[in-house]
Amino acid sequence: MIAVIDYGRGNLGSVEKAFERVGIPALITQEPRVVDDAEAVVLPGDGAFHDAMANLERLGLMPALRRALDGRRPFLGICLGYQLLFSTSEEFGEGRGLDLIPGVVQRFPPGRKVPHMGWNRVEHGGRLQLLADIPDGAHFYFVHSYYPVVAEGAGPVSTAWCEYGARFAAAIERGRIYATQFHPEKSQRWGLRLLENFAALVKGGG
Repeated sequence: MIAVIDYGRGNLGSVEKAFERVGIPALITQEPRVVDDAEAVVLPGDGAFHDAMANLERLGLMPALRRALDGRRPFLGICLGYQLLFSTSEEFGEGRGLDLIPGVVQRFPPGRKVPHMGWNRVEHGGRLQLLADIPDGAHFYFVHSYYPVVAEGAGPVSTAWCEYGARFAAAIERGRIYATQFHPEKSQRWGLRLLENFAALVKGGG
């Protein structure tokens, strides 16, 4: 079973239904014990970075979330749930993230419409397990105003890239930690294929 963490942010029902479509049960939960007992954990989300961190603390989910990020189980962060993995965010003044991936979340530079909303190409070069059997340059659905910048010397992080006024990390993998800036649950064929790949990693032990 996959635990989908509910901290008041995100398209939880869409994520749950997408996993149902690829044949793996997912449970939306605010219970730390359920997160601890799950085979894998998903952190979706949209909205404000600071509010998300505050909600995780207020709901008592932070210790279970940090245990889910210890590398022993597959973990998938989606959109805001991806950004929270980074050290800091510039959104509404600097705020601290989970600091799992060294780097900063920053606003798109002037000159492009913000938020970045709609379909865009993701270049992965065959480097990510999460994107196995998905064409390099396949389109995925994005909705975001900020994007993460992986710090130099961040360690072994595999990256897929997108261009929107800046070249940014659209997806990353580090060990059993997987994360996407785009929404696979809204990305139709290739989004479902990505979730199938994640489900296979869960069933295969990550």
